[in-house]
Order: sequence, then C-alpha cells, then structure tokens
Amino acid sequence: MVKALGVPNLLFHDLRPTGNQLAADMGVSTKNLMARMGHDNERAALRYQRKSAKGDRAIADGLDALVQAERGEDDDEDGGAAGARMPMA
Repeated sequence: MVKALGVPNLLFHDLRPTGNQLAADMGVSTKNLMARMGHDNERAALRYQRKSAKGDRAIADGLDALVQAERGEDDDEDGGAAGARMPMA
C-alpha cells in the first residue's frame, strides 16, 4: 500500500508521532491519547506531545475568553485582554 502512495519506505509506525501530535494540538487529554496509543502510563504518552504554536494559541484564546466572560464583554476593542484583572479565588 505504501508503494501505491509513492512512499515505499514509509512505515505505519512513522505516522504515530504526527497523528498523536495533531490530536494533542486539538486539546485531547493525555488520558485519551494514552487510550488511542495503547499506553498504560503517562510518561510514554507524553513522549508524543510537543510544544506547539497551535497549543499556545489555544491556551491564549481560552484565557482571553475567560477574561472577557468575567468582564462581561463580547467584543475585543483593545485587541486583547491587556489590563484585565481576574479575581483570585
């Protein structure tokens, strides 16, 4: 089958890191990644997770949404949450 794809040296296992990195970028939990990969410990699953710009963007967007909700704002006039304060609970 890999010859038909034009990549005769591709191994099925080569797809594993990419697929799991993409899943992690979508926000899939480590527990779900572990189940997907068949790992029984977190250390093995964490090997497939890398820092990514998409992950950073998702965190920033999520935090911004929390700040906006706390402030009761729907639009973003200042281009971000600069100066916003979150109550410490």
